[in-house]
Amino acid sequence: MALLPEDIIDRLIQMERRINALSTAVNTRPPLTEILNGSLAVRRQEKPQDPVTLVAQITTSGPGGSKPVLRVNDAYGHEILSDDILTGGLARPWLPMLPPQDLAPVNWPATSATAWTAIAQSQNPVWQPKMRLRMLTRVSSGATGQIRVMVGGVQFGSTVNAGAVFDHTAAVTPDMQADFGKDLTVEVQGIVTSASGTVYAQPVLMYGRQT
Repeated sequence: MALLPEDIIDRLIQMERRINALSTAVNTRPPLTEILNGSLAVRRQEKPQDPVTLVAQITTSGPGGSKPVLRVNDAYGHEILSDDILTGGLARPWLPMLPPQDLAPVNWPATSATAWTAIAQSQNPVWQPKMRLRMLTRVSSGATGQIRVMVGGVQFGSTVNAGAVFDHTAAVTPDMQADFGKDLTVEVQGIVTSASGTVYAQPVLMYGRQT
């Protein structure tokens, strides 16, 4: 039997340790879908030599310097998406908030018609597949009426009796890919169901949501 070099055992032990270390590193590294304390540069597939078109960075900051912070910059270095490093939540983009609304029903959108009538309308681009709308409704003394909401010409939620709160969340498009960015019409309609009177409605909350 041939004699083995005296240090062959030591070499085998060292090799085993290195293999174990490599195996551990492979199994514990973060998935390629995560960025930890680094950045991800996105380039055009057909021209990878072109300048970076989008950069996502996750750094450690925030309270105590231990919270992950997300930053997304466009090709010109403008920060287009980021979270708040102090409290969490969204820092950019700044999203519009509904201004305080008049609480006097006499100043609300209203109708005295006994057929469905549009009393308020807005147009918004479709950025998210769902929407929540909360609305206060009223009716004049002794009268009855109803309020409904139409989104893109289709009724959104149930018809409510005037005097009740309308609060509904649902999809605003059946095809998000086809309708993304298109203007969406949101219309509030009212009807008086008694012989006479007036119905009123005032939106107090409206925002887009994810699926």
